[in-house]
Amino acid sequence: MYTSSKRHFLSVSAETGFELYFSEPDREPVSAMQKQPALVLPGAVQMRIKSSQNSSGERLSQTKSMVLPEPDTLQKPINRHRRNQSQHNIDGSVGPQTVLKGEYLNKAKIAEGGKKLRKNWTSTWVVLCSNQLLFYKESKQEAVANLKPGGKADGVDLCGAIIEWTTEKSSRKNVVQITTLTGQEFLLQADHFPTICKWHDALKKAVDSLSSGPGGKSCGRVALNRSNSTECLPRPTCEATKPKPKETKSEHRRSIMFKLNYSASDSADKNGVKNRLKKFISRRPSMKTLQEKGLIKDRVFGCHMLTLCEREGTTVPRFVKLCVDEVEKRGLEADGIYRVSGNLAVIQKLRFLVDQEEELDLGDSQWEDIHVITGALKMFFRELPEPLFPFRFFDLFVEAIKIKEPTQKVQAMKKLIHQLPKPNHNTMKLLFHHLRRLLTKSKENLMSTQGISIVFGPTLMWPEFESGNMEVNMVYQNQIVESILIECVEIFGPGGM
Repeated sequence: MYTSSKRHFLSVSAETGFELYFSEPDREPVSAMQKQPALVLPGAVQMRIKSSQNSSGERLSQTKSMVLPEPDTLQKPINRHRRNQSQHNIDGSVGPQTVLKGEYLNKAKIAEGGKKLRKNWTSTWVVLCSNQLLFYKESKQEAVANLKPGGKADGVDLCGAIIEWTTEKSSRKNVVQITTLTGQEFLLQADHFPTICKWHDALKKAVDSLSSGPGGKSCGRVALNRSNSTECLPRPTCEATKPKPKETKSEHRRSIMFKLNYSASDSADKNGVKNRLKKFISRRPSMKTLQEKGLIKDRVFGCHMLTLCEREGTTVPRFVKLCVDEVEKRGLEADGIYRVSGNLAVIQKLRFLVDQEEELDLGDSQWEDIHVITGALKMFFRELPEPLFPFRFFDLFVEAIKIKEPTQKVQAMKKLIHQLPKPNHNTMKLLFHHLRRLLTKSKENLMSTQGISIVFGPTLMWPEFESGNMEVNMVYQNQIVESILIECVEIFGPGGM
């Protein structure tokens, strides 16, 4: 090889090995060097130099020349093996290493980006590496046995993660919570405490080692470098992998918001809900205020007797008169009148129409069943805030019914009834005279005085506070109604409608 300047050349022969030529301007090439065991050149290229086996000194065929750089510009040795380059860094450090071998644990993801997710426990093959936690659907041995290709693993970056025990996020025992910087939350659980304790300690150790990495860096991610056969890409520095300031700020803000929203315990949440409910209840308007504003209409069912009669301008509720009149027209001979129950859905429909103060015609075909009307009438008396026999008279009527002498008993009952408020007295008079007329048809309707008293005893009177024996009170209630029903004319006088 010839050149016009003084340089070093290396001539490579595919047949005989390597030959080294030195040439200077206007001079013939130097003959081949004597065969030596080895010639070690400084710098990046280290190879064995062989002399030519061609004794004739002919020019070598199939040669390639490579210019040797000056010694001070020599680069570091380049490992040109692709397999080695993909598995190792240039400085000899190895990629992510397995810290804790795989094991089946119960996993549940409960948050993504600070947003809560529905908890769903699954059995997962978990592998802990130096900088991340990997989740597989099944172990590699099972995947091979089932002839399935190894599936992709879900990785969790442990850089800056929080590892802690938790008893509030799940009712299960032995639960470890993993909270990442990106707002992800995972729960790991094992039935045996030593197993989950081993994983908890390993995770804590891995996170601590990442946070206290070399050079004081907060994240110790290992970067894999790829290279081709002729060049090596520079290893990314920690500065190059840092996010932009805006991204750091938004990520930091998201982390703070996530902690504010979800780090509080369930007990604190419950207390907050209770306090808000208390404030809401204390500030709610009264029933009277809602009625004055027209938000709540005055009802018939559940309204106090005195209030209802005052509003209607009567001494007997209008609905009671309508029901009594309709039963008088077509129900006195009905089998089991007031004892047989009507269709509850139809009764509720009738009640709704009455509460809405709509025009009501009980003779309509939809109220054809007389037991619907009698059921609505009994419901009206049962839903009174204070029964037809006022609370303050309950014990007085019980004492009166205990009197053994019949005449004195009737007089005591009569005296108490005339002391009742006028709406209670007049309504009671109308109802008991109606029931007396019903008894005149007892052969057709198969109702007796005792049967009616059993129906209307607990419907017309009950104590304000359940004190004593309820069965005994019920006996007294039935006896009081039966006694008034028998002595209806004596107590109320001859009655008409």
